[in-house]
Amino acid sequence: MANMELITSVTVGSGGAASVTLPATGTIPQTYTDLKILISARSSESGGTAQSTGLSMSINGVTTDRTLKALLAYGGTTTESVSNTTSAVGTIPGTAVTASTFNNIEVYIPNYTSSNYKSFSVDSISENNSATNNELRLTAGLWSQTSAITTITLTPNAGNLVEGSTFYLYGISNVTSGSKATGGIVSSDGTYWYHTFPFTGTFTPTSAISADILCIAGGGSGGRSFGGGGGAGGVVYLSSQSLTATGYTVTVGGGGAAQGGSSFAGLNGSNSQFGSLTAAVGGGGGGYDAGGGTGANGATGGSGGGGSRTYTGGSGTTGQGNRGGNISGGINAAAGGGGAGAAGGDSSSAATAGGIGTNTYSSWANATQTGVNGYYAGGGGGQSAAGGLGGGGQNVTGQPSYDSSGVINTGGGAGADSTVGKGGSGIVIIRYAI
Repeated sequence: MANMELITSVTVGSGGAASVTLPATGTIPQTYTDLKILISARSSESGGTAQSTGLSMSINGVTTDRTLKALLAYGGTTTESVSNTTSAVGTIPGTAVTASTFNNIEVYIPNYTSSNYKSFSVDSISENNSATNNELRLTAGLWSQTSAITTITLTPNAGNLVEGSTFYLYGISNVTSGSKATGGIVSSDGTYWYHTFPFTGTFTPTSAISADILCIAGGGSGGRSFGGGGGAGGVVYLSSQSLTATGYTVTVGGGGAAQGGSSFAGLNGSNSQFGSLTAAVGGGGGGYDAGGGTGANGATGGSGGGGSRTYTGGSGTTGQGNRGGNISGGINAAAGGGGAGAAGGDSSSAATAGGIGTNTYSSWANATQTGVNGYYAGGGGGQSAAGGLGGGGQNVTGQPSYDSSGVINTGGGAGADSTVGKGGSGIVIIRYAI
């Protein structure tokens, strides 16, 4: 009997999104036979009387090499069209359409790992809450590439995807995948099953299992005005945990928010947690000195935030990370945030790098295609110094609006002296033997 498992889902948040990539991190596991995407979306397109805009699909970053044949029913009439150039798989409502109405699109892709060209089928309806202006589209497409499909990106042809648009990617197999649990992005290296949670969710074993758990919290943001780098999120590992056939809440911590306006202090990241078993502590925010005004030390966290000028670095949490870099004086001193593998660099008169992350779990990173070169939880760089390997951010001198964010789903701390850089979100991964 066929089995369908949720691989990943994305819900567009406040401010909208220019596009959505599935999955948001890593690649689609190659352990299924077919893929299905369920979409409910709306665009901010404001082209006058336009009823809708196209929703384009790129595969593995490629927007060409496809042919689509569509049967379109609209306003009581039916038309047929063929295109060798368009990448639109359906349409979504724009601002001229009744407020708060979304469309529905379903994309089915069989044999997505094969070395042949990939066919796909689509059915969609653009809901205008009207008897005459609902568009029903049935589409057959062919992607003339022989590579296995690893990522899929959906982009509106005009405007952005609005808040509340949702995208669900499912994997379908002819029989059960062999995994012993549901939840997260499921992959395998031939020895273990991995369930990767780049977002908060639920992990549910189908029977009692023994599992290893890697839990990484969100990184801290950096300070401003010769600020210290943000500390990395804490890293916790538990081996051979006995889990029963019940749902375990998986909480993935967000990175510390960027500082802007009149505020100069870096902010801590949020904790990540697996059920009641373990919690990784969010990374500490970087220290700062507001141009000779009042200041603060780097904050304590999983790894501590770096110090700045006369303010010292924050402490790390024992067993989860390291301290932020300390200060021994100097108006231009700006220390790096601590990383899971090392403390942030100490500083006396210049910016120092964030502490390196940990590569202890490189086999996990390789199997799930997460982390940065096998590392997680690097500290953010002080002022304009480099971030620690493992997702630590760095800024660019003279560009305070540069995005020095830590890398998402690594727990990396943000680089300092940025109005928009935020800590990297955390990640939780569970593995068990095949």
